[in-house]
Amino acid sequence: MKEILVETSARHVHLSKEAVEALFGAGHTLTKKKDLSQPGQFACEERVTVVNKAIDRKTGATVEKTLVASVLGPERPDSQVELSFTDARNLGVTAPIRESGDVNGTPGVLLKGPAGEIAIDKGVIIAKRHIHMTPEDAAELGVSDKEIVKVAINTARPLIFDDVVVRVSPKFSLAMHIDTDECNAAASFGEVYGTIVK
Repeated sequence: MKEILVETSARHVHLSKEAVEALFGAGHTLTKKKDLSQPGQFACEERVTVVNKAIDRKTGATVEKTLVASVLGPERPDSQVELSFTDARNLGVTAPIRESGDVNGTPGVLLKGPAGEIAIDKGVIIAKRHIHMTPEDAAELGVSDKEIVKVAINTARPLIFDDVVVRVSPKFSLAMHIDTDECNAAASFGEVYGTIVK
């Protein structure tokens, strides 16, 4: 069975053009730091502070909880924040597991940058583990778009990930994405590959 590169996606934000200008100044464009595995996607030099006002369980007082997150480009129609469950707990947000872009009914937060801030009323998610692949990859692997599969990871802590969604597009490059919690659970450090379990 063909092996699939398994990449860890740390917490990050996708920003709309409106959000980029609100956070970094009018006319600002995102600064590419490095290309990512998916064609046209890149990590940016810019970072934002994600802010949530939560109730302290011990005192009942409202407290401001924050995390710093990387920005990924290019700009998107809507802003979105992708966290691990650990990040969400630290931020005091109850974020659902969703595919990227599926943000209806999700919580919002405040985003702060060097030039200003912007509140988003939805968009905070835990990204559902997924595999990007081309139609040719899908044919070779015997899977289809939106199919749910299991993937075996062979590491010092071998593990089979269930409920992995297949995402097929000619614009993709073959890679599976997990978050930092999932990476730690599987000791998926460095260059790691997985195989679909039939």
